[in-house]
Amino acid sequence: MKMTRLSLVSLGLLAALGGCQPASDPAQETTETTPMYTAEDAAMFVESAQREMEKMQVPAAKAAWLYATNINEDTATVNAYISELFSNRASELAKQAAEYNEVEVDADLRRKLNLMRTSLTMPPPASPKKSERLAKISSELDGMYGKGKYCRSEDDCIGLVDMSAEMATSRDADLLLEYWQGWREVSVPMKDLYAEQVVIANEGAAELGFANVSELWRSKYDMPADDFPVELDRLWGQVKPLYDALHCHVRAELGEYYGEDIVPQDKPIPAHLLGNMWAQSWGNIYDLVKPDEPMEVPDVTGALRDQDYDEIKMVRQAESFFSSLGFEELPATFWERSQFSKPADRDVQCHASAWNVDDKDDLRIKMCIQITGEEFNVIHHELGHNYYQRAYNQEPLLYRTSANDGFHEAIGDTIALSITPKYLREIGLIDEIPDPSNDVGMLLQTALDKIAFIPFGLMVDQWRWKVMAGEVGPDDYNELWWNLRQKYQGVMAPVDRDANAFDPGAKYHVPANVPYTRYFLAHILQFQFHKALCDVAGDEGPLNRCSIYGSKEAGDALNAMLEMGQSKPWQEALQTLTGTDKMDASTIVNYFQPLKTWLDEQNKDRQCGW
Repeated sequence: MKMTRLSLVSLGLLAALGGCQPASDPAQETTETTPMYTAEDAAMFVESAQREMEKMQVPAAKAAWLYATNINEDTATVNAYISELFSNRASELAKQAAEYNEVEVDADLRRKLNLMRTSLTMPPPASPKKSERLAKISSELDGMYGKGKYCRSEDDCIGLVDMSAEMATSRDADLLLEYWQGWREVSVPMKDLYAEQVVIANEGAAELGFANVSELWRSKYDMPADDFPVELDRLWGQVKPLYDALHCHVRAELGEYYGEDIVPQDKPIPAHLLGNMWAQSWGNIYDLVKPDEPMEVPDVTGALRDQDYDEIKMVRQAESFFSSLGFEELPATFWERSQFSKPADRDVQCHASAWNVDDKDDLRIKMCIQITGEEFNVIHHELGHNYYQRAYNQEPLLYRTSANDGFHEAIGDTIALSITPKYLREIGLIDEIPDPSNDVGMLLQTALDKIAFIPFGLMVDQWRWKVMAGEVGPDDYNELWWNLRQKYQGVMAPVDRDANAFDPGAKYHVPANVPYTRYFLAHILQFQFHKALCDVAGDEGPLNRCSIYGSKEAGDALNAMLEMGQSKPWQEALQTLTGTDKMDASTIVNYFQPLKTWLDEQNKDRQCGW
């Protein structure tokens, strides 16, 4: 994955849930011992809740936007206060929705009630004191990350954006290690707060009828909670042979460059050498691991800079891709209200995210855009969220989100898979399309971003599910984190980690409590979506060379799925576009087959595994 990202779609819905006050609460009209609810009661409850959500969600989203784009004491206080109010009410509504579990209702109403019950990410308990504390912790963790800096001295500090840029380009192992360790100092104070938050949220989850927050999170995928991890393991099993081959090649090349004393050939890869602060994607080290034979791989970063692209021009170009598929242009307010670059006068969250502030047409993105090919892809990803938000905005409020959270993350990346040389030539960023003999180089570059990411996308929530289920305590948080990273990624900490370290907190989504399995799912789904759209577009060439740019037929097929929102189980939405109701990673294997053949040849005399 090119960059971590956050979609506000689900967060906006959660905030909206918190503001709901039904006009009529049937629970108050029956006795506690013999509730006699009817389907009509349930329908009235849901409709009343949705009306109030519509009214309350805009100020909640605006408070969150103000805090994210201007981090200070005032915006933090306002955001935390509104978040607490909404979360409390959301918890009450979720519990009320559960009271209708035994009422016979139609499938549509049952779906809405279930969505309300599972809507919370970190559910507050009924205790006002604990609820207030949970909201305060959440705000504090968010602020710690947003304001985090590594300081060599009081007057010599560097932020995450600058450190990340340095880690992407520097080949100085000592400097990379310094920044890697320096950023992880930011998360140390988060540990106790995070542990306290888990305890409080688990109380809230229990009040909703779940064993803990882990079970709550795993219950959101239109299948039994215990079946969901099994499905993830099945998908990972399809991809693992390709990942293992990529890992073997990358480790060997890094060992040759840095020396096997720094990169041992029988151990996991040291995490600071992979071109990314979290070793989650490896595209920035392509120059170290590329094929020996000359291969013509388009230099998108160089082309963007040579042609004087700035932040706005990059976003305009991404918008034009969606326009070529037949989607309506973004509203004028998008350009007036979005954050495209990092302001010089205040702290902001630079983490890329897409917002729909009024749940209708107030679409925005929040980024600190850099003029790179990587960021060019990220912009397409974020706009994918925005176009998805707009496509389902006529659905009832509870359905105004993606079929599952992986779908939302996958749409923009599906479009980015069409950023092929064919597309780059059509928009004038390159003059010639490299011939197929160059495909191994381009596939390797793509795999370093996407295939390298897949086990990381899987393990983040593997860690959280164990933490939230109480399988490990705070003293073992960091050990579990690195055990899982070694198990799934074959990546290790470059130095021994202190017992008090909290390295998970150095990854935005952990202190921000953003579920991460969505990114794993997105990396599976995007290839399924891409193949289906290329078929609709009539592209008969290799899948890795297909671009749907300009295909109104592909746009129509995509929109037919997008406009469903969450109104049906994700399996039905998937079938609408792909013709199957099962996620399948075999498309990934087919997409990268030329690369796998090449990797196996490179690795034939190497020791692989860790």
